[in-house]
Amino acid sequence: MKNYLAIDIGASSGRHIIGSVKDGKIVLEEVYRFDNSQVTLNGHECWDIDALVESVKAGIDAAMEKTKIDSIGIDTWGVDFVLLDAEGKRCSDAVAYRDTRTANADKEIEEKVLSFADLYHRVGLQKAPYNTIYQLWALKKEHPEQLERAQSFLTVPEYINYALTGNIVHEYTDSSTTALLDAKKKDWDFDLIEKLGLPARIFGKLEMPGATVGEYKGVKVVLPALHDTGSAYLAVPARDDKAVYLSSGTWSLLGVENERPLLTEAAMQANFTNEGGAWGRYRFLKNIMGLWMIQSIRRELNGVSYVEGKANDETIDALKRLKDYKKGRKYSFADLEMSARGAENYSLTVDVNDARFLNPESMISEVISAAEKEGRAPETIGELMQCVYKSLASCYADAIQNLSEITGKTYTSVNIVGGGSKDLYLNALTAEATGLEVFAGPTEGTAIGNLIVQMIAGGEFADLAEARRAIVR
Repeated sequence: MKNYLAIDIGASSGRHIIGSVKDGKIVLEEVYRFDNSQVTLNGHECWDIDALVESVKAGIDAAMEKTKIDSIGIDTWGVDFVLLDAEGKRCSDAVAYRDTRTANADKEIEEKVLSFADLYHRVGLQKAPYNTIYQLWALKKEHPEQLERAQSFLTVPEYINYALTGNIVHEYTDSSTTALLDAKKKDWDFDLIEKLGLPARIFGKLEMPGATVGEYKGVKVVLPALHDTGSAYLAVPARDDKAVYLSSGTWSLLGVENERPLLTEAAMQANFTNEGGAWGRYRFLKNIMGLWMIQSIRRELNGVSYVEGKANDETIDALKRLKDYKKGRKYSFADLEMSARGAENYSLTVDVNDARFLNPESMISEVISAAEKEGRAPETIGELMQCVYKSLASCYADAIQNLSEITGKTYTSVNIVGGGSKDLYLNALTAEATGLEVFAGPTEGTAIGNLIVQMIAGGEFADLAEARRAIVR
């Protein structure tokens, strides 16, 4: 029996999960978990990339001590990157996507290079301030010397693979989140790259999931869908083509799989994105703020900072407005869910995709302010959470309505995978708001999708359809 190791890294934590196939069923065992934190470097919010690599290596060692590992695959979030110089050394920080350096980058590109409509029809990606295209534009303005020195552009998971194997291998699904790929050709848009004034030499040949990167301590490192949503979508055991997929975690990614990109005016106006998937498919989806809002509120209630050393004066003021807040109490996610259930009479919702919620000084303060504009500010933790829960469900319903209008299809179910699938209250509100049947799980959808690619490469399954049947079992 072969054992495959999936390393799934999110914005706040990572996990190492061993997967194997027993009696035709995929079996999982978590062997290591670690925190992923941000630090302030050179005036920006950055990932602690060296600590991240060391955590990945420590988890691999723990897995190898437990059993023989036949291959390793890593997935993370998209859009973020580092640059390497001619000697293979980092010559840029791993700036995090919530950092504010990209402010106005979209407007500047539209004024100086091309309109967003032209950009969308080329790359098929939604407008979002954190897209790599805007990060590179900001870097070119602030540190042109880094781009002049750079020989390679690596997304975060590509860099971790490089740190493990010494090999630079670029992967399609993660690169598709940069807004620098020709959506139809599935390759870099070098004409666009030239128009932006970026060095073409740093963008290397793209490989598809299933390719081999190299070895770490004698174990093969394989490319899964490096972008975590790409992996998560592989694990959706949908009954038919009328199912909507919802990868629920820090972000909520709601959409469907297509064989070709949808680059229509309607898709652009609804701000849907076409991200690359394994085996050349496309994920046509809407990025929704997601459980980030709940995670942020919990951190603030518990006195925890998302970015090391970041001031929290605004949080202190916001907490004073919640009548039932108890300083020193540690609030669990279950506590917040129960509080929301106890405030079901509070019915105001806010636009969770408002930019104010992307990286606020205080999430609690922003939700209170937004709700206040809608009629009445939440006065208790329960009302605050009820506002967030109902707002997320309402946004899911709106996105499905948009999706149906754009594709011309009627959808009959919502398939939720990822950590958010465990939130029974949000699942129930989603069913109520959408009027559709909701199926929850698998919880470790991203890790399973990661493992599926490794297992197909390892000969366990003939194709994706067979692998998905093993999930249902």
